Amino acid sequence: MKQPPAYRSGAASRAFAPPPRSARTARSGERVAFNANPLLTVKLPRWRSMLLLFLLFCAFALLAGRAFYLQGGIGTDFLQRQGEARYARTLEVPATRGKVTDRNGVVLAASVPARAIWAIPDDVDLSSRELAQLAQLLAMPVAELKRKLAAEDRNFVYLRRQVEPEVAERIAALKLEGIHSSREFKRHYPEGRTAAHVIGFTDVEDRGQEGIELALESTLAGRAGSRRVIKDRLGRIVDDDWQRMPVDGRDVVLSIDHRIQYIAFSALKDAIETHRAKAGAVVVLDVKTGEVLALANWPSFDPNRRDRWDAATLRNRALTDTFEPGSTLKPFSIAAALDAGRVSPELRVQTAPGRMTIGGRTIGDAHPHGVLTVAEVVAKSSNVGTAKIALDLPAQALWETYTAAGFGQAPSRASAGFSGAVAGRLRPYKAWRPIEQATIAYGYGVSVSLLQLARAYTVFARDGDVVPVTMIRTDSPPAGVQVIKPATARTMRRMLELAVGDGGTAPAARIAGYRVAGKTGTARKLQNGRYVNAYVASFAGFAPASDPRIVVAVMIDEPDAARGRYYGGDVAAPVFAQIVAGALRTLQVSPDGSLDQPRLPLQRLAEAM
Repeated sequence: MKQPPAYRSGAASRAFAPPPRSARTARSGERVAFNANPLLTVKLPRWRSMLLLFLLFCAFALLAGRAFYLQGGIGTDFLQRQGEARYARTLEVPATRGKVTDRNGVVLAASVPARAIWAIPDDVDLSSRELAQLAQLLAMPVAELKRKLAAEDRNFVYLRRQVEPEVAERIAALKLEGIHSSREFKRHYPEGRTAAHVIGFTDVEDRGQEGIELALESTLAGRAGSRRVIKDRLGRIVDDDWQRMPVDGRDVVLSIDHRIQYIAFSALKDAIETHRAKAGAVVVLDVKTGEVLALANWPSFDPNRRDRWDAATLRNRALTDTFEPGSTLKPFSIAAALDAGRVSPELRVQTAPGRMTIGGRTIGDAHPHGVLTVAEVVAKSSNVGTAKIALDLPAQALWETYTAAGFGQAPSRASAGFSGAVAGRLRPYKAWRPIEQATIAYGYGVSVSLLQLARAYTVFARDGDVVPVTMIRTDSPPAGVQVIKPATARTMRRMLELAVGDGGTAPAARIAGYRVAGKTGTARKLQNGRYVNAYVASFAGFAPASDPRIVVAVMIDEPDAARGRYYGGDVAAPVFAQIVAGALRTLQVSPDGSLDQPRLPLQRLAEAM
């Protein structure tokens, strides 16, 4: 049967046309050439293949250049540094700071183990609970801990220095990612406030900041070592190598006797609290060697408790504060006149009516005395009598005596162990007017430190010479420098012994069993160029008077004047007596007086001279 004509159209013919030969052949399993694919018969322009080849060449050239840059030495140093920063570290190994002991070997300062807690902020990933635990162990607010961990330096930040080892172990037990600890030292001061101003303190880097710690830093500090370590990716040390071994600091033996230091500190503290004073200081010197046996200040501070410090308590007032010495300077004026042969102890001086006008300015005594011998001028502390004697001398002679005794000069910090000691103020004699010569003679218009005053009194306790003072124990006393004649010094000792008699200004300075000698001082304070109703009470003296062993100087700043007890004889002299009594017994010095000494009138004592 023939097909209908419609099915013979062109579309139908193509639809039912037989497949091409190649297709039939493929189905039948015959081989067909790969390039028979129509896509592969497309011809590309030659320039495109050349461009592709050129680009591949350039890429390989860049890679080769980069490899040469990295491996051929041009960038090697930088890359090595970066690599080493990831696996190698140079750790500083601190040296052990030297100990500080008193003259008897009692430890006053020592280094104890501590830990520094630090972090690598980039590695830290702590939960809120872990942050709170760490902050509690470090004794800091969580906000402060977060601030430290957000530091710009993402590789290292200290969280807390000088942490107790027990606390560091508890932190390590938490196994916090990125939190580490390292070994270090911190100073411990067994005597606390008692010797705080003598020893001073160090900072968190274990460097001296005040006192002996600062003055002898080069001796105590030693030299830190360094160790190069290699760590794996977990932070474990797999290799190490010493680059420099640490050299520990040397120990220092001070001249301080911790027993006398405690006696001085306790007596001073009690006196300041009793008289409601602002502050005070005490210095105890060994007459024979110039060694400082005690140096105390109040208010004081505990060098072990940094969180309780304030500026007022840190000042070593015995070295850094100056004051007008008042009547404690009078013996040096009298000694200059005795040395020059202008007066003798028996010479009578008219002090009536208790006032004296010089160049339109009037000076006066606290109480009128009339005619006094030179010895009585010292014992009764007459300003008028001292001024008259001083004005009979050339100003240069007075100035030379004061200067030779050490006024206006600071002690050597490097050799003697003093830190921050001041020179005081003593104007050149050529600038003195007569009124200034008179007032300087009894202790106004000149300023001294308590250490200077104590050292100067060794001139009378010795045979007229003075030796350098030192905080370091010495077994060989240095040579002295002559200030006044030996005979003058012996005469002044007897005069100063009268000052603590019944007719003197300081009977409260006497102690049972020992003869003592010294001089009181009561000076108004100068504020903003004017003298105000505030005082500095002082006393300087020595004992035993027959063969002096120690010099003690006491200064009480602003005792309560409203209570009427602000004179040196009432405030400072009892402190002197308490310290001397304890110190002489501690040093086992034999008594040179009776336990019940007769209190002779001043006139009979003067005749005994």
